[in-house]
Formats: sequence, structure tokens, C-alpha cells
Amino acid sequence: MSKNISAVKKLSRNLWWSWDTEAKELFKNLSPLLWEKVNHNPVELLRHISAEELEARCSCELGITIDQVSRRFEDYLADKNTWAANHAPQLLSRPVAYFSAEFGIHESVRIYSGGLGILSGDHIKSASDLGLNFIGVTLFYKEGYFRQYLNQDGWQNEDYPLQYPESLPVEKVTDEDGKDLIIELTIAQSTVYAQAWSLKVGRATLYLLDTNIPANEAHYREICSRVYGGDQNMRINQEILLGIGGVKLLKALKLDPAVYHMNEGHSAFLTLELLAEQLGKGLSYQEAKAKVKEQCVFTTHTPVPAGHDRFSRDMMSYTFSKYLGQIGIDFEDMMKLGAENPADTSGLFTMTVLALQLSRCANGVSKLHGEVSREMWKHLYGTDDPNQVPIGHITNGVHTRSWSSGFTDRFWKNHAESIEELFSSRESAETVLARVSDSELWCMRYRLKRNLMDYISRYLSNQLYHQHQYTPYKPADSSRSAKSILSPDVLTIGFARRFATYKRAPLIFQDLERLNAIVNNANMPVQIIFAGKAHPHDDAGKEYIRQIVEHSRRPQFLGKVIFLENYNIGVAKRLISGVDVWLNNPVRPMEASGTSGQKTVLHGGLNLSIMDGWWCEAYNGTNGWSIGSGEENDNYDEQYRIDAAHLYEVLEHQVIPTFYERNEHNIPVRWLKNVRNAIASIAPVYNTDRMVKEYTMRYYLNDQRP
Repeated sequence: MSKNISAVKKLSRNLWWSWDTEAKELFKNLSPLLWEKVNHNPVELLRHISAEELEARCSCELGITIDQVSRRFEDYLADKNTWAANHAPQLLSRPVAYFSAEFGIHESVRIYSGGLGILSGDHIKSASDLGLNFIGVTLFYKEGYFRQYLNQDGWQNEDYPLQYPESLPVEKVTDEDGKDLIIELTIAQSTVYAQAWSLKVGRATLYLLDTNIPANEAHYREICSRVYGGDQNMRINQEILLGIGGVKLLKALKLDPAVYHMNEGHSAFLTLELLAEQLGKGLSYQEAKAKVKEQCVFTTHTPVPAGHDRFSRDMMSYTFSKYLGQIGIDFEDMMKLGAENPADTSGLFTMTVLALQLSRCANGVSKLHGEVSREMWKHLYGTDDPNQVPIGHITNGVHTRSWSSGFTDRFWKNHAESIEELFSSRESAETVLARVSDSELWCMRYRLKRNLMDYISRYLSNQLYHQHQYTPYKPADSSRSAKSILSPDVLTIGFARRFATYKRAPLIFQDLERLNAIVNNANMPVQIIFAGKAHPHDDAGKEYIRQIVEHSRRPQFLGKVIFLENYNIGVAKRLISGVDVWLNNPVRPMEASGTSGQKTVLHGGLNLSIMDGWWCEAYNGTNGWSIGSGEENDNYDEQYRIDAAHLYEVLEHQVIPTFYERNEHNIPVRWLKNVRNAIASIAPVYNTDRMVKEYTMRYYLNDQRP
């Protein structure tokens, strides 16, 4: 095997390529058509290209590119002068262990469902870039999250295609003798066995636990079938595997983490295994609890009380009685750890409470979410004053290089020494922006919009084909043959996210007459692109999708309001780069943070959002628009009406006129001034490099400054 072929194959086995523009283009250039067909998966791509073709092209046509990309990759891995080495050297010898039920690293690795997973994926990438000794722990979902397709009525259906280890950049974890490393854990009355896979993410390693092995009873093999799949019994089994199984795996690997970071409550059972370890050393129960607290930090993402995982006392008894007997913990003591009222253990066991009780520090994911969390959990700390509750906040960000790749990446590199220079500080951003003329910035926006329009045209053709395949064709449904008439000249609004009802996707359709006037204004038209999935059990969210599809088929909106099926990371990258405005209209304060609007800024897009989550901190009056002023109303219907009115008002009188106000060269100077302000004020702050540095200095190093 030649040096170049070895280099290409090595690149394919580390997801570093997923945030390097030249590496991605290297794989794409091997076969653009096949690259799309395999969902941008280089491992699968190389399985379909013969050794002869690969040898010929790597030795000539692609040789120089391979050498350049490979050298940069090797230099990245070998670099010892990292941020972590200079600012947190005490973490280099012992890893940070980061547990999350999902990781959204790339669309080809389907072990994520939504924002929590995207955040985890961006977190591990920045940890790698910063040089942290960082380990992720999650599950290997053989069916992943579902593939969405809509029937003729616009109702969401789910399909679960398998993903196979041989088609992914994963390696089987083995013991010192080269045999499959198998861990054992107790669930109910059974012994459950799990193997593990490792996935390289730059310098970091992600471990994926997998129970789909012959040693297990059939129903336990299914624990890792789907992300958040199944009933409550499946959920508790997944969380036991993630938490307890994850700790057992790290112990089997002889890894001794400096800190265990629980990203949301799904992994909180890890604290029980850590308790067992301390009790095994002869410590008392109270001493063991104190030791566990020293090791753990916790991030909560859920501002809605109903959104926290809770299990009944009977389920906890059935599932944990044998395990507790093995490790020497009393059942009532365990129930107290998850009881919202510590004096009453007869109710539900709450995973967030367990995590809060056994962590040295905890945080929400935006300033407002920190306030909401302190109010929500103040009773746990015996106070009526939320300011006395030890829950802080670290506002979420995005991994800049993952979301600014492609044309945008090259554009900024033409004006800066590196993409890091642009986003390192406001001063750096302003310096770079001063080198970019309005005509160049506007040219970038047009190129990105054209890319999006062309992509949607291809995507819709495939989407309509699949709709005909899955359901009977209805000749009377004229919208099925309608071509998209989206135009890069028209103000384009994007709304794409998980279709939870509190995110209120159909809000803009509250007044169809008014929306019709906005969309079909002869001089200042608007087009809107929607995408997103509802949880398979969320019929209310599915109804929102159906409503939007129905509205998109109305004559006045046909070809101007679009819904794209099967939202995923790949679709998201296209949308956030091409739309002019990113719309966000949740019920305040139910959006813990949100990050999609942070991504669009990198491409010159602007945010139009309810004052919730991260936007409360970022909005300054010149870098986007606010829908209302943070009003909250206990009457949901009244709040819906008020927010819809504010949305129409800001669209009609601020957003749309600003976009269509042009100078003598047909450039929207005032609009681009907002774009510049958005890039300078948002990009240097709302990124995961800043976020991971904060976690490191404040929590991983146990420096609990406010």
C-alpha cells in the first residue's frame, strides 16, 4: 500500500476531517456522486472505490493535496504547545470524562437526535482543539435516530436504517490480550454484558457502549437500538448502561478521570457506581458521598419541570434491588438521592436531583437558564432565595470550524491569517471585517444563497420521490409536482430545529392574511424554509409539521414556503449558511440556550428571536432583532397571540425594509452593517472554545468562582 493511500485511510478513521475543509473536499473529489450517496462518510466511500483507482489517483491527481492535508493532520496530533498545556497542565495526565446520551459530530455517525447531541459533538471537538485530555462516553445506537419521511398528508413517519461498525470509523475496544473488552453490569435480576467501540475525534476519544452481543438476553441486546427509543423501561436501561456501564468501562481501561462531567441527567447513575467504588475502599456512606461529589460536575439543559427524567419507586426497586445488594447501598438511601423532597422517598426518582446531589458544581447553559434552574431547584437546598442556590451558568457555543467550513471558510481565509484570528476576539473580528468591502460581503451572501437554492432544488426532487415511494400517489395533489421557485434575490427566513411544541414552529402562520401580504409583497417578497423532526411519540409536534406542510401547499405560499424532510447535521449546515434570517420563537423561558442562531452568524446571517436562551445575552440592538421585549404570560394562547403580533411587526417595519433598502450599487448597506455587528459581537463569544475554556477553569479545575 502506498504512502498516500495509507494517509487517506488514516484520515478517514479520525473525525478531525469533519471540521477541515480541505480534508472534506479531498474525499468529495474522489467521487462527488458517491460522496452524496454515502452521506459524506469517507469510510464507506473508500469501501466502494477499487484499490486500483485509489492507487492511480492518489499517486498523481490528488497526491499534493493528500500530502498537505495529512501533514497538517499529523502536526495537529503531535502539537504539544496547546491551550491546555499552557493553562491546565494538571489535566494532561488524567482525563476529563464527559458523559452524554448523544453526540452529534457528523451526519454520517447517527448517534444524535437534536441540540443536546450537537452541543456534545461541538464540546468534544473544541476539547480536542484546545489539547485537553478528553474522553467522551455514550452508546452505540445500531439504528441511531430515525430517518424522517412525510406521507401525502404531511404526517411524519419514521424509518430506522441500520448503521454497521464496518462502515464507520470505529474500532473494537480490546483488553491487554487483544480480546474484546467486555464489561458486566446488573440490571434487575440479570447480568448484562457490553462491548465497546472507540471513535477518534481529533486528539479526543469517544467510547460507545454496545449490548448487541450474543451473550445477552434478547431484550437487553436492544438497549442500544435507538436514540431515546422505547418506553420507560428501555430509558432506564439505557441510562444504567451509560452511567454505570461507562464508569465500569473506564475502570476496565485503567483510566482514572480527574473529573466526571454529566451532560444532562441521563448519565447520573454513574454516581452510584462511583459510590460503590468508594464504599469498597471502606469509607462510610457519608464519606463516600463526599468523595463522589469531589469528582463530578453536572450541566442541566432542561428549564421545563416535565422535561426531567423521572422513574417510579416500583421501577427503581425492580431495576436496582440486586445491584444495591451487591454494592452495599440501602434502597431508601438511594431513593433519597433522587427525591425532590428528601423527607419523602415514596414518590418519583428524579435524575436531575441525583446529579445535583452528587456534584461539586452545576450549571445551566445560559444566564437566563441559570436563573430559571436556581428558581426551579431552590427547594432542594432549603431556601426561598434562588441566589443561595449553587447552580451557575456557562452559555453554550458552537464549534466554529465545523459550521464555517466550505465556501465561508475559504472566504474568511482570504482576509485573515486563519479562521481563529477572525473569531478570537471582538477586536480581531473588527480588524478582519475592516478588510472586507460591502461588495465582497454581499457577494459572499449571494454565493451562499445560490448554493442553498440549488441544494434545495435537488433535495426536493429526492424528497418528493421518496414520498411517492412510501405512500400511494395522489394525482390531484398538484403540490407534489410543483418546482421550488425560491430565489436568491428574495429575503430568506430559516426555521429548523426539533419540533417540540414549546418552540412553536407554526407561530408565523397565526394570521394567514397578514403573512400572505408579507410573503407576496410585490416589491419586498419573503420566502421561508422549514425543517425539523418531532419525537416519534410526540403527536403534537407531528401535528405542527402537518400544519406547516398544509400551509406550504396553499396557492399563495406554494413554492415560497418549503418544508425539507429528514433534518440532520448535513441539512443544517446548508440552511444556516444560506438563509438571511434565522427565526427562533419559543415560549420564554423554555429555550435553555439554543445554538443554531449562533451558527448562521458565521455566514453573514442575522437572528430574529424571542428574548430567550443565549439571545438575551447576545442581542445588543444592532446585531439582529428581538421579537418583543421578554414578555411572559401565564395564558399560553394569549402569549401566542402577542408574540405573533410582535413577529409580524418586526418583520414588516424592521427586518424586511432593511434588507430591501439599497444604495446606488444595489447593496443593502444598513443590512450589512448589522451583519458586521453580528459577526464582531457574537462569533468571538458564542463558540465552544470559549465555553470549554470556561468549563476547564471554573469546573474541571474545581475553581468555583461565580
